[in-house]
Amino acid sequence: MSIYSRITGTGSFLPPRRLTNADLVAELAASGVESSDDWIVERTGIRARHFVDAGVNSSDLALQACQRALDAAGVQASEIDLIIVGTSTPDMVFPSTACILQGKLGIHGGAAFDVQAVCSGFIYALTIADALIKAGTAKKALVVGAEVFSRILDFKDRTTCVLFGDGAGAVVLEASEQPGILATDIHANGKYTDILCVPGHVAGGQVSGSPLLQMDGQAVFKLAVGVLDEAARAVLAKAGRTDADIDWLIPHQANIRIMQSTARKLKMSMDKVVVTVDQHGNTSAASIPLALDAAVRSGRVQAGQTVLLEGVGGGFTWGAVLLKM
Repeated sequence: MSIYSRITGTGSFLPPRRLTNADLVAELAASGVESSDDWIVERTGIRARHFVDAGVNSSDLALQACQRALDAAGVQASEIDLIIVGTSTPDMVFPSTACILQGKLGIHGGAAFDVQAVCSGFIYALTIADALIKAGTAKKALVVGAEVFSRILDFKDRTTCVLFGDGAGAVVLEASEQPGILATDIHANGKYTDILCVPGHVAGGQVSGSPLLQMDGQAVFKLAVGVLDEAARAVLAKAGRTDADIDWLIPHQANIRIMQSTARKLKMSMDKVVVTVDQHGNTSAASIPLALDAAVRSGRVQAGQTVLLEGVGGGFTWGAVLLKM
């Protein structure tokens, strides 16, 4: 008998502090940085984002999202035997945020580790969890994306600091006799490491290099549109499906223009694209599970529907997952 994996519950959490564009623009102006609501919306589609308060870490956001996913799946934390967290903003250098999260959930014994693929982190994590479940290594997994990007933003750079937000999303992925995840496809090209990066690191008790996000927006946009279409075509081919079989597209929530371009290439109406970037900003590895949970809880994404998840991020990394809910 073949073993498959299926998402049985979703959850998400946004920190309470919400900043509209007007709020953020006012804070930037106090520091001598000019921006405007019109400028941000026109270029990105973002209208608001959430930032954590001091002392709140990625594992704290992840814990809330996981508890909601577990409740939705009707699964106890003690049943979880695998935790994978996609994050670029871990609580500390080590141990992993996944291990910290495991401790906060009050469980132990199962494997727990982080995946660092930036905005593709959830896609990578879901792909790995699917493989481990199919191999019989795990039966019930928490797959998480959690970020506190507000901690690594340069608030003197208006081209990047207006883009990102904090949050977490999670799914419970369980072994199943019926296919849930239909196909996965992940890639990277290290030639493009410089176009989106945080080049600093800890050395000798000090930060060596810049600890703040740097991005070549035009280069990222150009690459993202092409590779997202390639990944979508790849998972559809692997699963023996066509773009007409997709009920919902849930892309990484980075920029509305990238999402619109992807939908056009797949001949999909934007009515079938889940959009949360306007209210969440770019939450990196958390953006796809956040959007998935929002769509599930609003009743848009329903059991039996075919959903395409896809993401692209620094590295340069990209990938897609085709699944049946």
